[in-house]
Amino acid sequence: MKITISHRLTLPLGTGNTRAVEHVLLMPISGPTQRVKEWSIEMPGMDTAARFVDAFGNRALLVSQSKPEGDIAITVKGEVETTDRNGVLGRLTGEPVIALYERVTPLTRPDPRVLDQFRDAERRGGRIALFHGIMERIGELYRFGDIEEPESAQSQDGQAQSQAANEAAETDDREQADAATFAHAFIGTVRALDIPARYVTGYLAGDEDRPAAFHAWAEAYDDSLGWIGFDAALGICPIDRHIRVAAGLDALSTQAVRLMPLAGEPIRGEVSIEAVAQ
Repeated sequence: MKITISHRLTLPLGTGNTRAVEHVLLMPISGPTQRVKEWSIEMPGMDTAARFVDAFGNRALLVSQSKPEGDIAITVKGEVETTDRNGVLGRLTGEPVIALYERVTPLTRPDPRVLDQFRDAERRGGRIALFHGIMERIGELYRFGDIEEPESAQSQDGQAQSQAANEAAETDDREQADAATFAHAFIGTVRALDIPARYVTGYLAGDEDRPAAFHAWAEAYDDSLGWIGFDAALGICPIDRHIRVAAGLDALSTQAVRLMPLAGEPIRGEVSIEAVAQ
């Protein structure tokens, strides 16, 4: 499938800054599930940006501006051909030691409500069944709710679908959660079972059920197949509507754009995304 991306992000910096430096992780890499045909990032300072591969094998940028004023606008455009491999990424060259992804972080502490059901799961079956069981259990505790279309931009059909979704949510006693929460819950459980798992960011092309988004999912390691993706928020393995951008220990280490040095909470700006599948 061919997917075209148009992603606009605004970072509010305020006034009085003498210098701003951004660490940018918005550069996908061609691999078994995707081929990047075109990709560009436009923002102030790109002409002198430092480009490097980070500790997790991601293509990263360090972009700086002198005496920035107001907001910084970032525009990402690209075209990617994707292939559905049932979530199987395999073993990739040039990656860090797999054991790195067994490390627990504050964001990936295991949830006992999930972990307690799988402590002896290795004796009941292989890892593939285990991973799917964990994803299903997380879906029993949470419902995905971070993608909402503004009312002003909805068609009549979209408004009807949104109203139906709201009515269904009223009878659903599961906790509403974003994609990051689903991914962290999956990763925390898998790592607690001494299996490597990592956090992944990327684009999700829109369909009739939901608009395009900058999304998050997890990958877990299987000794036979290598890395396998699990999108617990959607309850599926990544398909050809997923574009993989970056991987790391958790959401903090894979943040698309963050100010350097990081001071306080990550800045959240206005985001507009179009990901059209053809």
